[in-house]
Amino acid sequence: MQSHQFETRFAQSEADMRAIQRLRYEVFVEEMGAKASETDRAERLERDRFDPYFDHLMLCHKGLVVGAYRLMRSDMAAKGIGFYSAAEFDLGKLENRQALELGRSCIAKTHRGGMGMHLLWDALGNYVMHHEIDVLFGVASFHGVALAPLRQALTFLHHKYLAPEDLRVRSHAYQSLDQMAWEMVDQRAALKQIPPLIRAYLRLGGFVGDGVYIDEGFNTVDVCLIMDTNRMVQRYKDYYSKERL
Repeated sequence: MQSHQFETRFAQSEADMRAIQRLRYEVFVEEMGAKASETDRAERLERDRFDPYFDHLMLCHKGLVVGAYRLMRSDMAAKGIGFYSAAEFDLGKLENRQALELGRSCIAKTHRGGMGMHLLWDALGNYVMHHEIDVLFGVASFHGVALAPLRQALTFLHHKYLAPEDLRVRSHAYQSLDQMAWEMVDQRAALKQIPPLIRAYLRLGGFVGDGVYIDEGFNTVDVCLIMDTNRMVQRYKDYYSKERL
């Protein structure tokens, strides 16, 4: 798909993958403080053993990679390495669903706040419809590994956006989202503390799983975002309709 000097497509070569991994390095390692091996630092690449098993959606602007998503369907996970999120969350409740794991979502700093993420979502919507996906999920992160500064936001998610029981995956090394008394939460401040990507998924009808996972290697506190496409609020369904394009 092409629009206003942007293009969305899937990685097709080693050069595409290296460009995606370079962007991820800039975002996750240089900006967010994720750990990287000496080899990866020397090459300025963020990569892992899961990369070869995913489909990699990329956003290009004037030929340069400025955004990326990696995608793994249930059938791909069953034939390969499994879901990345399974290391952090018990995904048993998603076993019998046609699910799609979203991960490593990033946009270059120079292209944030514009149309880039919407273009990625348009392409993602086509993928979801083509493969008849009924559940989207993936790890989403708060920067840093301390829970105390996040207690309002996490408690807000627990009380307002906890997934329905049939989708409520639970974190390994369980620590509750419910970090403080609900009546003490400043809901406006809590909402502002939630990263924009998480807020966007919640607006689309998303939920969070039960508990958080502290990822020391990535320097993040992680939640599992889950969205049942059949439960999406009506006013946002056009994000996943070809009629919108």
